[in-house]
Amino acid sequence: MDLKLKLEQLHQKVVGLKDQINTEEATKNAFVMPFIQILGYDIFNPTEVIPEHICDIGTKKGEKVDYLIRKNDDPILIIECKHWKESADAHNSQLHRYYHVSKARFGVLTNGIVYNFYTDLEKPNIMDEKPFFTINIDDLKDSSIKILESFTKNSYNLESILDSAEALKYIKAIRKEFEKEIEAPSDELVKLLVGRFFEKSLTASRMAPFKEYTKKALTISINESISFRLKSALSINEQIEKQEESIKTSPIDENNESNIVTTEEELEAFQIAKAILREKVPSNRIAHRDTLSYFGVLLDDNNRKPICRFHFNTANKYIETFQNGKDAGEKVLLNNLDEIYNFREQLLKTLENYN
Repeated sequence: MDLKLKLEQLHQKVVGLKDQINTEEATKNAFVMPFIQILGYDIFNPTEVIPEHICDIGTKKGEKVDYLIRKNDDPILIIECKHWKESADAHNSQLHRYYHVSKARFGVLTNGIVYNFYTDLEKPNIMDEKPFFTINIDDLKDSSIKILESFTKNSYNLESILDSAEALKYIKAIRKEFEKEIEAPSDELVKLLVGRFFEKSLTASRMAPFKEYTKKALTISINESISFRLKSALSINEQIEKQEESIKTSPIDENNESNIVTTEEELEAFQIAKAILREKVPSNRIAHRDTLSYFGVLLDDNNRKPICRFHFNTANKYIETFQNGKDAGEKVLLNNLDEIYNFREQLLKTLENYN
């Protein structure tokens, strides 16, 4: 089972249970431990997942972090948990202290729903104030799941994660600032953009309307970009659907006619089928079409109305009938051409499908 599916199942569990989870300990047992297990670590192995790991800090003895995760006996991750109703963005001072003495390169602060991942990008061995990566069980994104995969037991690679951690941290920060600018453009942004085309100075009285203009311009630009991408996606989907429909409605075998050889045996089989079918339809409605792989008998010379097919191009000869629908052909071995008469009922029933 892949990581995404496991996380979606955990989300369903969180939604169904959280109103009954009244303590931090229950949050750990019901939500956090399954999360650790999803990452591939053995929660029942006390040498790999260590609960209540002691992190003595100076003169303060007996300080404990909720979980320490090891791989190959090396500490890689500490996890501090809060009750699911508490914010995962708060209380990181406690995790900050534990991080300093744990020797793990990554710390996680979680309420069982939001998981904030920290490291020491700014100062060695001192946990950063802000997380470089966050995943929210209530709002799973493919991009976040892909990043989380690098923390699984099978994929964990310290150097690889550290290489991407700085980019993740600053991309997150830039995105946050950009979203703030869209919601409420700052004076600096307005001056930067307007100053490129507006020659007059932006006085306080002019700044207010230009802030509103900037907000509307950014919103329109983003909405139109989204609309364009949606239209492009829809257009691509329409093209794919048309291609698929074309494949469905076009002859199943578009063969080079120069390579097709119609045999006397195939024509004789056609005459037998035609004799049977004339009980229900006039002969001018019964046609044949030969291909490299089979000789087909059609109603109204329409490839979407197959009545039967003769497969005579191998050592064994078969008749394929379509009494159960044009997409549900049934092939049966023929010992001789006279046995075609045994399929009278199937051939006549097939005609009824096209009336």
